[in-house]
Amino acid sequence: MPSMSDEELKALRGRVVKELVRMPVFLGLMIFVPAWSVNYWEAWLYLGLFSASVTGVTLHLLRYDPALIARRMEVGPAAETERSQQIIQGITGALSCAVFIVAGVEHRIHGSVVAWPGVLVANGGLLMGLVIVLFVFRANSYTAATVRVEAGQQVVDVGPYAWVRHPMYSGSILGYLATPIALGSLWGLVPAALVCAMIVVRLLDEERYLAKNLAGYEEYRRRVRWRLVPGVW
Repeated sequence: MPSMSDEELKALRGRVVKELVRMPVFLGLMIFVPAWSVNYWEAWLYLGLFSASVTGVTLHLLRYDPALIARRMEVGPAAETERSQQIIQGITGALSCAVFIVAGVEHRIHGSVVAWPGVLVANGGLLMGLVIVLFVFRANSYTAATVRVEAGQQVVDVGPYAWVRHPMYSGSILGYLATPIALGSLWGLVPAALVCAMIVVRLLDEERYLAKNLAGYEEYRRRVRWRLVPGVW
């Protein structure tokens, strides 16, 4: 991606600020409306940690790698060029929303069903997942939110990519599985597990696309055997 002009950077900063403000509001509505209560400390803790972490990472990258942020802003089914990925992303988005909605409903019906130590451990898992994602961003500036290959893009095999082929998905899966527990919910693990299944479907389809369109990717697949977890898969 060519370097940005001052006008482009200014416009990008405006979009980023809007999204950073919109994100916790949207997540809060999905949690607190089904819960029908703001007396939900697990949700407040989760929203605070998640929003602060994402804001910090985003502002850091906006300063040092604005091109990556611009790529990440093109998100959602409509941004995908592959029909298969449009379908996968549509299903994944709906299931992602269900994680928060189910957690809110469960809190309304039963209250918290996870003891506070489990909630704190889950928030630690969430932060660990976000740290993995940050390392991915630092290693690969071409980490777009869509499946695509850009001109001049090369295979990255350093940092977390030396261990697994899809480290960003590894961090995302950890974060998704931690989220319902952090919200004090067990039933939320059902949609969270389905999201993880869709991530696996996405990465398998993505590997097909990269093997066809990214020079050197087949050799990289032979060199780095594991997709998500070293020694497992």
